[in-house]
Amino acid sequence: MSHSRCRKIPNAITGTIAGALLGVLLFFPTSVVHATIVGLNQIVTPEIQPAGVLGLSAQVQHAAIGNSQQIQFELGVTPRFEVAWFQGLTPGEGLFSTEFNLVQQGPHLLTVGALNASTRGGRLQPMVEYGYYTETDRFIVGAIRVDGRDELLLGYRRQLSARLLGLVDFQAGPFNSATLGLTYNFTPEFSINPAVYRTNTHPHHLLGYVVLTWNIALWK
Repeated sequence: MSHSRCRKIPNAITGTIAGALLGVLLFFPTSVVHATIVGLNQIVTPEIQPAGVLGLSAQVQHAAIGNSQQIQFELGVTPRFEVAWFQGLTPGEGLFSTEFNLVQQGPHLLTVGALNASTRGGRLQPMVEYGYYTETDRFIVGAIRVDGRDELLLGYRRQLSARLLGLVDFQAGPFNSATLGLTYNFTPEFSINPAVYRTNTHPHHLLGYVVLTWNIALWK
């Protein structure tokens, strides 16, 4: 990922991506499911998408964070295994990721993954994360290997109300950031997650990000 100066994301782009997401949903004659929407602002998380649940997301972000317009597909294949595809629109690029949960015991989670295999030739990035989850708080620590470099992953999620979550995360490395964001659940299936990224490198920049996510059941 490369970084550049911050610029405002036009509302027209947001509308285009949201429209594309809704168009995709029309092709899935499936029932909606009450499922937890996973992930923080920047880093992946150790919980697995529920089996049979497809998460569809439309994402707009500053180009310095990554592909500025993306549609994402995240599917729980089993209770411990998921796959994800991120289709970038500007520029055109596909990214494949997968996660496998090794431990689900009480509040403890341990998950490994291989992330961000790019259609432009990027290598899979091995990842390991530990999570400690309570009813209102989730703590995450892990590491990912990127281009021969080991990068620290840290995350925290707080349940602020029945519909609102506070999210903070950090990924070490020159091309990453510390982030602060919120997730608001319009329904148990549909949410919005705006966030601000503060880049790790000098001079620091504040970058914008927003994603809409809708979870639907393909099978039970």
